[in-house]
Amino acid sequence: MSLLTRLAASLPARVRSEAYELEKEKRLRLADSWGWKSLFGRESAAGKRVTLDTAMQLSAVWACVRQTALVISSLPMGVYEKRTDGSREPISDRLAEVLTVSPNIDQTAQEHWEGQTAWLMTNGNCYAERFDTPRGLSSLRTLPANVTSPFRNADGDLMYRTTDRGKVEVLPREKVFHVRGFGFGGDMGLSAISFGVQGMGAAIAAEESAGKLFSNGMQISGFMKTNQTLKPEQRVQMRKMLSDYRGSDAAWKVLLLEAGMDFQALTLNPEDAQMLETRRFAIEDICRWFGTPPIVIGHAGEGQTMWGSGVEQIMIAWMNTGLNPILRRIEGRIRKDLIPAGQRVKQYAEFNREGILQMDSKAKAEFLTKLVSNGIMSRNEAREKLNLARRDGADDLTAQTAMAPVQDLGQQENTP
Repeated sequence: MSLLTRLAASLPARVRSEAYELEKEKRLRLADSWGWKSLFGRESAAGKRVTLDTAMQLSAVWACVRQTALVISSLPMGVYEKRTDGSREPISDRLAEVLTVSPNIDQTAQEHWEGQTAWLMTNGNCYAERFDTPRGLSSLRTLPANVTSPFRNADGDLMYRTTDRGKVEVLPREKVFHVRGFGFGGDMGLSAISFGVQGMGAAIAAEESAGKLFSNGMQISGFMKTNQTLKPEQRVQMRKMLSDYRGSDAAWKVLLLEAGMDFQALTLNPEDAQMLETRRFAIEDICRWFGTPPIVIGHAGEGQTMWGSGVEQIMIAWMNTGLNPILRRIEGRIRKDLIPAGQRVKQYAEFNREGILQMDSKAKAEFLTKLVSNGIMSRNEAREKLNLARRDGADDLTAQTAMAPVQDLGQQENTP
């Protein structure tokens, strides 16, 4: 009997069957700690094991990952080349098509970057297998981050081990597009779920406790009072009788008591039953792990509204400190790994951050007006931002001249 088989024999039945399957199909080796961590997770001090699946069952985790992934994937992306005069020109080649239209045969660009961002948020890393032709990059296929891990071979070369249809494959670094999240400069980013296991484990325990409490009709264990001593068989009968009154389906049933018995229930008010303070803190703590303001996922603090200038400033801060670092990581890795070495100085990919202003028409109108009135952007360029057709004579840069010198007043009208 192998060491893995002996180890699996001591595990619960469900986990044991999964371990036997892993051994049979040679999916994991004992040295593959990355695979075992993704399968079994880590146990918190609250007694709850935290994995990707259990963490995503928390509404706060789901919302943080979902909102960030949706916002980033919905931002327009373009591939550009710098000109000598400092301007830039959009590029429409195969690389741009892969990044902005169709990364692979199955996904749109939004679906691809949504998935990549979700893996980056939860695992701290996102991976995609590269397929190249003599003409350059042809497609990117997402590799699940929970079954993919980088390692160094005996020569120090960076390699990637991934599981595909039950078999472990090893890919060279040239075949993998890898975006690392926050970390200390190693080959992998750090996982918020792995390091936030204590807070998320406590949140899971609080959710389960509240759920079990409500399943019992918001009643915790009570006690029976009697002036008689019950026989052993009578105690068994009493427990069996009381079991018929457990659960929310038994709410408002009338309990029949005999022989001078009296039932004393211990009750909780709704606020205590839901453990509101504990669960509120858990939401805010999870938001800290993912760098998402609570207001973004629909959680407002005491006395805070969901609207107003204060919320607007929070959203701007989220853009600067939460979304922009993720966007820069993706853009930097595209420039380093997907654009040929001789063209990296001039070519680059970029998300259009102005897409976030689409949600605030007033802010966008003021933004475009200032750019046009100060000669930074032409009126046709502003119309393109609003998806409006170009107009003749609107390509020139214009600026307001209300503060003209006194001696120049009226000269423009008298000019032939």
